[in-house]
Amino acid sequence: MSSYIEIRNVVKSFGNNTVLKHINLDVNEGEMVTLLGPSGCGKSTLLRAIAGLNDVDEGSVFIDGKDVTNVDVRQRQVGMVFQSYALFPNMTAAQNVAFGLSIKKLPKEEIRKKVAAMISLVGLEGKENHRPSQLSGGQQQRVALARALVMEPKVLLLDEPLSALDAQIRQNLRVQIREIQQDMHITAIFVTHDQEEAMAISDRVCVMHGGIIAQEGAPEELYKLPKTEFVARFIGHYNVYDPAQAKTLLNLPAESGCKVVAIRPEAFTLEGGEGKIHLNGKVVRSSMLGSVTRYQIDCDAIPVNLELLNHDTRHLNIGETVDFYINNKNVLHIHE
Repeated sequence: MSSYIEIRNVVKSFGNNTVLKHINLDVNEGEMVTLLGPSGCGKSTLLRAIAGLNDVDEGSVFIDGKDVTNVDVRQRQVGMVFQSYALFPNMTAAQNVAFGLSIKKLPKEEIRKKVAAMISLVGLEGKENHRPSQLSGGQQQRVALARALVMEPKVLLLDEPLSALDAQIRQNLRVQIREIQQDMHITAIFVTHDQEEAMAISDRVCVMHGGIIAQEGAPEELYKLPKTEFVARFIGHYNVYDPAQAKTLLNLPAESGCKVVAIRPEAFTLEGGEGKIHLNGKVVRSSMLGSVTRYQIDCDAIPVNLELLNHDTRHLNIGETVDFYINNKNVLHIHE
């Protein structure tokens, strides 16, 4: 697999605020990479720099082996999908999809065939003559996706395209975007602040924080092996303790140079066994989270979040004192 998008030492500032700090990133051909992070971390700025909507102060952007750092956005052959849909309100769905092709002055019959194929691809048959005001949010975003794809871009860039949608629509469209991306084998970069969304849609996730890529890797790798305190807190709702707290809670000395100790809430169990560390505390809070319930347990003033599947026979009551356990191998020692 070759790098199709290459970001080399990119720096971008707005006034005195440096938003991107020497970013380096490679995206392989046909890969879906997500830029994940909180507001203000630089993820959308990086996406816009790849698109050519933001210039860069330092560094280079390459697409398909070509240096496009100073190339106009219209010449970069990228498709862009925004959170706001950005549809023309006075045009029908089909006219919106056809707009870029019309600008290129393609023959009308060719435009008609391409638009019909894209309308079918995104599942909007029968909605071709509807204006945006007559479409739901999810349908409008599918029009925006079709409009980007019909131009046959080298790269598809998606800037928080699902964040304005209701939960069920968001989940369905997320699956559809991923299927289309894989079927077309298109190179794509997806921006979101939603950890679940990033994990579900991506080949690889880049967690951004403070203008840098804090960690990148496959979703499972990031979830199970966060390398920094920030990633542990942001990705997996980890319990994070300083070495002194970990020693008190687990009777386990931290590794030399360890900054924090982190434990996933679902790694705890109510079943003891060989090699497991015993903990004891009082249940002070519970939250139903769909398929799991998250309990907060007070262990001598040290809070522990524990998650149990809702089909488990054992449920914990607030005020109950509970014994629970953690396997030593599920205790992560983080050095950054």
